[in-house]
Amino acid sequence: MRGQKETMDTTPNNVKTRTVRGAVALGAAGLLIAGATWHGFAAEPVRSAGSPAVAEQQAVPSASRAVVAGGRDSYADVVKNVAPAVVTVRVEGKAKVSPTQFGQDDEDMLRRFFGDRFSAPGRGQMPRAPKQRGLGSGVIVTQDGYVLTNNHVIDSADDIRVELTDGRSFKAKLVGADKPSDLALLKVDQAGLPTLPLGNSDAVQVGDVVLAVGNPLGIGQTVTMGIISAKGRSTGSGDGSYEDFLQTDAPINHGNSGGALVNTRGELIGINSQIISPSDGNIGIGFAIPANMARHVVDQLKTDGRVRRSQLGVTVQPVTQDLAESLGLKDIAGAIVSSVSANSAAEKAGMKQGDVIKSFNGQPVHDFNSLRNRVADSTPGTTANVIVVRDGSEKTLNVKLDEAQVSRDARSGGSANPEDKAALGVAVAPLTPEAASRAGLGRNATGVVIQDVDPDGRAADAGIQAGDIILEVNRQPVQSVDELRSAVRRSPDKPTLLLVHRGNGDEGRDIFVTVRPQ
Repeated sequence: MRGQKETMDTTPNNVKTRTVRGAVALGAAGLLIAGATWHGFAAEPVRSAGSPAVAEQQAVPSASRAVVAGGRDSYADVVKNVAPAVVTVRVEGKAKVSPTQFGQDDEDMLRRFFGDRFSAPGRGQMPRAPKQRGLGSGVIVTQDGYVLTNNHVIDSADDIRVELTDGRSFKAKLVGADKPSDLALLKVDQAGLPTLPLGNSDAVQVGDVVLAVGNPLGIGQTVTMGIISAKGRSTGSGDGSYEDFLQTDAPINHGNSGGALVNTRGELIGINSQIISPSDGNIGIGFAIPANMARHVVDQLKTDGRVRRSQLGVTVQPVTQDLAESLGLKDIAGAIVSSVSANSAAEKAGMKQGDVIKSFNGQPVHDFNSLRNRVADSTPGTTANVIVVRDGSEKTLNVKLDEAQVSRDARSGGSANPEDKAALGVAVAPLTPEAASRAGLGRNATGVVIQDVDPDGRAADAGIQAGDIILEVNRQPVQSVDELRSAVRRSPDKPTLLLVHRGNGDEGRDIFVTVRPQ
């Protein structure tokens, strides 16, 4: 799980069974606990054998007293419908190993993680990278074999298999993955599979009863119960891009990632994704990606293999009570614009620093997280109606939305085609004034910030790191994803010269880096 997330070594081999003293056994005559007999659900006072009450009770068979009238309070019928559509996802990949990381002391550490099957290589030998195995859960969403899971479950996997509760196992193909939402779509070559209907996660309310279904720690499919604890949560434990979690106290553990969070009607309302815990185990704070977000991602992954999102081109911050009072706002709600990117959709529409965004396409903006998600869910190129408060008056702006280019799939500055000769193997975003200031460049500096680096790409080979700021390409300034892409494409067959700023504040420095042609 992200946050305290699953790693590739979460396997059934790590699971240990513990016997607890004071076990509870249920017999025909009632509950037997440490030798004491309880009839029904209330403990009876101890009476002497000759008392009238005891004589009266002895006339009634103990088995009849153990039967509770009024039927069964159970979720068994819901589970019967849900369970077949929740699968186990097993992945396998190769670990990247450096020949310098093995020494005399490393063998014990490697045995801890890989077992006695690991044998340290001889001195001077290049070690063979051990295979890593991981385990998570998934949900079958279509009868023809589409399976939804978490991106972090299958990330870097070379082989993926899906196991059904009836014992069948299928090799799965990765249709597409979306790192910002932590969702991935798999496909198995099989028809007539059991599915889970996607519910309306917007209709979920705090206090609703939910069930979490998955395969924690590889022990087998497990169902836990709890309630919705909160909505609209953002943990920031991943890349923090698009989070709108449902929070639940239904126990979620390693292996539950990618599994189902369902309501009492058996509808899928969330994909279990993260936990927050100081002990790496469940403490009742778990998070699920809402079904409505999952639906949006699945539709695009099935169609295009990637997710397209929109952006305004602004940085915003929450409206606090002090800010509301200073700006003369009636409510402590909305998102205040702290900066507007040059040539962005927001700037072209006339949005200004200090504007408070109150609604987006007719929906109230309660905080910056909800605004970001609503903008992202809109189709790039469409026009959005945005109401802002400026100098105490409301203004309506019509904003033609830009396409965001921050997805991991959009490597090489927005190019989703790995065969593109211009592909650098990086995902970037425009440099904001705040990021420029932190880097010691000044708030008016321009460039693009590297958010992710493909370890197998040519930028990684050149030593480019996440957090680097590209200021120039071939001695020409760049300030957008499109400019970066265009500049690299103009010289696909010779080394690309980048001027990169690395580090923050006084420790920051500019360096030239050359990236070899592909």
